[in-house]
Amino acid sequence: MRYSPVELRHVKVGRALFGYRRAEVDEVISDAAESYEEVWAERGELADKLEDLSSTLEEVKQRESLLATTLVAAEKAAAEAVESAKRQGEVIIAEAHQEGRSIMRAALAERDRLFSESRRVETLLRAALGIVEESQALGGRDSTHWPRHEDTREFHMAELQAELEAKGEELPAADASSGFTWG
Repeated sequence: MRYSPVELRHVKVGRALFGYRRAEVDEVISDAAESYEEVWAERGELADKLEDLSSTLEEVKQRESLLATTLVAAEKAAAEAVESAKRQGEVIIAEAHQEGRSIMRAALAERDRLFSESRRVETLLRAALGIVEESQALGGRDSTHWPRHEDTREFHMAELQAELEAKGEELPAADASSGFTWG
């Protein structure tokens, strides 16, 4: 049978003829009751502590779970941010390459245009130089040979030569209709 400390203090032991001394038995019971009270109180304190620790443990477990969930979400967000940055970087690089190719094409086209223009100007200058040299060869005596402002066949021929050169064709060495020789 179980006794509480209070019950143990009120237990009455029966008497016998040559039984135990009552004072000594009462003292032993009193000491046992005091020891039992201490253990009982300590048990109560430990039960309270256990309850507190259990609730603290539950809170810690919840926080741990929340932290783990937050960490997983943060890692996922970081991975998505890195992936998004990679994709954006690739798009920017592709756009830059495209823009670079476009600029290069435009520059090459402009170079070709300027090269053709320089050929045309060179041809015009050569034609004009040819006219001046021809005029000097005549000694400036015949001013009727100079092309009039309205008659620019020589310049037309220079433009024609530039167009033919741009196409990769050549003008014949002499043009019988104008009497002009390309040199």
